[in-house]
Amino acid sequence: MTAGAAIRDALLLLALAPFGYFIVAIIAARRFFPSRPSDASDFTPPVSILKPIYGLDRETYENYASFCRQDYPEFEILFCVSDLQDPAVPVIRKLIDDFPERSIRLLIGAERLGASDKVNKLCRMVRQARHDVVIVSDSDVRVEAGFLRAVVAPFRDPRVGGVTCLYRGMTDGSLAADLEAVGNSTDFAAGVLVAWLLGPVNFMLGAVMATSKKHLGEIGGFESLADYFSDDYELGNRIAARGYRIELSSFPVSIVYPHETFGDAFRHQLRWNLSIRYSRPWGHLGLIFTQAFAWSLLGCLLAPTGLVSFAYVAAYVLLGGEMVRAVGIYGMKDVSLRKKPWGLILRGAFAFVVWVISFFPQRIRWREQEFRVREKRLVAVASRQLQ
Repeated sequence: MTAGAAIRDALLLLALAPFGYFIVAIIAARRFFPSRPSDASDFTPPVSILKPIYGLDRETYENYASFCRQDYPEFEILFCVSDLQDPAVPVIRKLIDDFPERSIRLLIGAERLGASDKVNKLCRMVRQARHDVVIVSDSDVRVEAGFLRAVVAPFRDPRVGGVTCLYRGMTDGSLAADLEAVGNSTDFAAGVLVAWLLGPVNFMLGAVMATSKKHLGEIGGFESLADYFSDDYELGNRIAARGYRIELSSFPVSIVYPHETFGDAFRHQLRWNLSIRYSRPWGHLGLIFTQAFAWSLLGCLLAPTGLVSFAYVAAYVLLGGEMVRAVGIYGMKDVSLRKKPWGLILRGAFAFVVWVISFFPQRIRWREQEFRVREKRLVAVASRQLQ
């Protein structure tokens, strides 16, 4: 065998790795989702929901209102904006008027403790929250009525220190937003489920992060995270490091995406890849074995015969399609995936390009500011600081 043939065969063998990943993800989904707990848990301690707000999202009122419609005996919702000029303020005030039976408070401003505006707001909200159990949720999240019962239920076990949720996407039908939404319900959720299957979860996902003031106090509160890029990862990792379990809820929530251009979707996905790169460098590098589109394409190009080339395409379509069904449609209940047969291939190509670019030095643009990341911390770009 020539050296060239040996290299070709080695690459063809490596190109099988994503198919193994698909199989593991399918097994993980089938084990995880049948364990979905009943939303009718009778464990219902009072809860404070914390919402750091910056501007408007698509369908903002409905996103906020979904938290007001929870089937749960006692909870409060705290919103925090930077100033009264934030366009979300009138929406929050309307919410307060429309749900007088709910305890809803609007806080204006937060002390600047670090580079993260979101975490600065969380620091203030935790101090003013009335209840021990706190749930942080992003402003573009929408939930179903059983959300609170499902997320709080694991805290019945005192060994649980945090709970987090997978999420699917809701879009206006724009192709760029659909690319992100398909990724949420398939490759992103699949990666989280594989991590769950292979070992204890030691991170949280930013859409929903539930914990308690007690556990926050043990890690130095949100104040200790005020400069970190991946505050969700740091929160879960630090709680897990103290010996508590991080529970991955099988109750998915929805992210309501705005109308996006491809540039918007690219920047958002790049920021997500960078968060992995800076918080879990080896995990980011390991994503190479999940890039089924790129490996299958390489397998087709290097295949010694047409039959072998066809086998790579068939394995990609069949195993990838089954992963989409097991993880996205059956598990995440994302029925919109049935209407997006192009999703696996187009999303795969898009995800590979973003992943490759994420290895290069990047500036993080977040909430009208630009940062670099050094040792996991956000450092404002000087030119922006001077404006």
